[in-house]
Amino acid sequence: MATYIILSKISTQAFSDPYEFKKIAERVASKIKKDCPDVEWKQSYSTMGRFDVVDIVESTDPEQIAKAAMIIRAYGHSTTETMTAFPWQEFLDMM
Repeated sequence: MATYIILSKISTQAFSDPYEFKKIAERVASKIKKDCPDVEWKQSYSTMGRFDVVDIVESTDPEQIAKAAMIIRAYGHSTTETMTAFPWQEFLDMM
């Protein structure tokens, strides 16, 4: 199963009240769970840097990762950047 990191930057127009964000996040999670059953969420982090959210996910299907990223964009009012991640030792073993 491949590991992916999805970096999201939430639009400044996504919500006017911070409490609305929780509802948006729940809606996005529900939609991904329903439409991307092969995506396994490992962890999510809120960050105070260039990106607002860092999600670590796994899947055997890269198309479902792309679909999940599009759901985050559409329903989460965000821009995303997705990267494939390799465990460090696994990466070194490939060299």
